[in-house]
Amino acid sequence: MKFSEIVQKLKTDQNSLINFSDRNPEITGVAAIDEAIAGQLSYVEGTKFARYLETTQASALILPLAAELQSQANARAIAWLSVPEPRLFFARAIALFYQPFRPAPGIHPSAVIAPSAQLGDNVSIGANVVIQADVQLGSGVCIHPNVVIYPAACIGDRSILHANCVIHERTQIGADCVIHSGAAIGSEGFGFVPTATGWEKMEQSGRTVLEDGVEIGCNSTVDRPAVGETRIKRQTKLDNLVHIAHGCQIGEAVVMAAQVGLAGGVSVGDRVILGGQVGVSNQVEIGTGVIVGAQSGIHTNIRPHTTVSGSPALPHQIYLRAAAVYRRLPEMYQTFRQLQSKN
Repeated sequence: MKFSEIVQKLKTDQNSLINFSDRNPEITGVAAIDEAIAGQLSYVEGTKFARYLETTQASALILPLAAELQSQANARAIAWLSVPEPRLFFARAIALFYQPFRPAPGIHPSAVIAPSAQLGDNVSIGANVVIQADVQLGSGVCIHPNVVIYPAACIGDRSILHANCVIHERTQIGADCVIHSGAAIGSEGFGFVPTATGWEKMEQSGRTVLEDGVEIGCNSTVDRPAVGETRIKRQTKLDNLVHIAHGCQIGEAVVMAAQVGLAGGVSVGDRVILGGQVGVSNQVEIGTGVIVGAQSGIHTNIRPHTTVSGSPALPHQIYLRAAAVYRRLPEMYQTFRQLQSKN
């Protein structure tokens, strides 16, 4: 594909592409800037990565709006386009060269499908899939091998369920969702009531709802509550090994990195970012736009549009100052002992 063709395909509106060079090499693929070879397209996210322009073998680059980077590319005879968000455009460029595996529509003969299940047009159902009573599948749904869908679940148009995931009863999954391998959606919440003789199980009669465009990573779990619902709103993305407990309410366009764990009844606002291994206590409310650093512990409500880190979580700048003091504790303790000995 010629570079000029790529430019036109990436151009989504009149202001998307600010400028591009007049060189027009043949582009055969994409790569990281430090690994690219002749014929490949790469990108530079900002001027702090300018050093890579001196050594990259890429034939074309997606650059930020930085004249100095354009000059560097010209000096090395590298084709370029300059845009406000290079990483976003590079993500779109990858899709021009790679599409994930998707089987053709059809039903594998080993699949077990209840007579009352309703299947939309052009569905793909792989080997050993089990679809139980009253399940509804929208048009274009793709179900990879060994998936189990419990009764009365509903899967929206074009959603993809990867191998070995499980969708429990009454779960509602919207359109264009992706459930990765090993995930369990709508499984029983951890509900037990203490008694004189131990713990009595509280049946989890609620449901789990994933709105349109939600993506759930491998081996993640989203539990249903005793009553009501656990809801994840549109365009939220969960990494691998994330646990969402019963009754949580997750906002739109939230991102959770691997090994995040939310206890029951947590509320998360829109566009929140939770770093890896963040833990959140019962009933905590996290406001819109919050950013939480990796391995933080959230025990109290977090106001909107704040950044916190540490366990227990503190405002990020305070956490950084506290961490600096923590590193000096041995030295400070030694000074204290010396002062103490003089008294």
